Amino acid sequence: MPWHTVGRDGGTHRRAGETSRIPPAPKNIRVSEESASCPRLSIIVITLNEEKYLPRLLRSIERQSFRDYEVIVADAGSTDATVRIARQHKARVVRGGRPAEGRNSGARYAGGDILLFLDADVRLPARFLENALREMDARFLDLATCDMRPLSSLLIDRLLHDFANVYVRLSQRKDPHATGSCIFITRRLFERIGGFDEALTMAEDHDLVKRASVFRPLAVLESTHILMSVRRLTKEGRLGIADKYLRVEMARLLGKDIREAVIEYEFGAYGKASRSEAERRLLSIDRKVAKIHKDVQRFMQSPKEGRTMRSFQLRLRAQMDTLRKMLPKNRR
Repeated sequence: MPWHTVGRDGGTHRRAGETSRIPPAPKNIRVSEESASCPRLSIIVITLNEEKYLPRLLRSIERQSFRDYEVIVADAGSTDATVRIARQHKARVVRGGRPAEGRNSGARYAGGDILLFLDADVRLPARFLENALREMDARFLDLATCDMRPLSSLLIDRLLHDFANVYVRLSQRKDPHATGSCIFITRRLFERIGGFDEALTMAEDHDLVKRASVFRPLAVLESTHILMSVRRLTKEGRLGIADKYLRVEMARLLGKDIREAVIEYEFGAYGKASRSEAERRLLSIDRKVAKIHKDVQRFMQSPKEGRTMRSFQLRLRAQMDTLRKMLPKNRR
């Protein structure tokens, strides 16, 4: 898990003989150029050709009631207007790379005592930062995530996100993990575990949380949530993406080395999506999903004792099989 020092030009250099841990950034890097003091919170966003979604995220950050933050955009070489947009919104732009590399790069520049890692296609609801940090203080948290809600009116999208939220909650103790769309972690804990493992081809966010949980437990914030784009679902198909993540989770549970390519992982490959026949049929299928969604909501509000992760996985697979049967064979 090699780390690189940050050059004055924003580039990175590996020093011979350095250890694999990510050290605290030098003081001259942590101090904001606009202020002599460091902010409490550093928001780190990784990007690659995000000119469509990044402005929405940055505007939602600017509307927050909590103001003691900085925004760092770790860009992996965008060829569109991403970098210009980030600078227009007063974000600091640094050189990124693949997700783990970009997040580590942003963290090295960060000056805050708390790091918040976000994906470029999320949005923050009103008072998100204020509520999240107040809860972290009240619960003495060093590591946290929150529920995800889709930016979609389709019940099937709400169902898939509800399943993901339940899964994260059920796995908090035995196999804690969270998505890179929203991870709060204190700087001291991040540095203690050496940051993200850049050798991983996928699930680097889950890996970070699992290693951090050895020292401080993961908590799911109750006071707020994150708003998620459904662009990945639209591009790869609802059932396709659900099946893909299930395979990753099964590989993790079986102890498979995620340095191997369990699935094809795309970063920054979100061009204009072409809607398939299966996607056009979603509106009609959505009405049939309503009953399943109500069942999941009931499970979330009053989970029964004795429900295990294994039973939840079996239930999820059964639901996916049900939905798959609703689609034409050549579109599954």
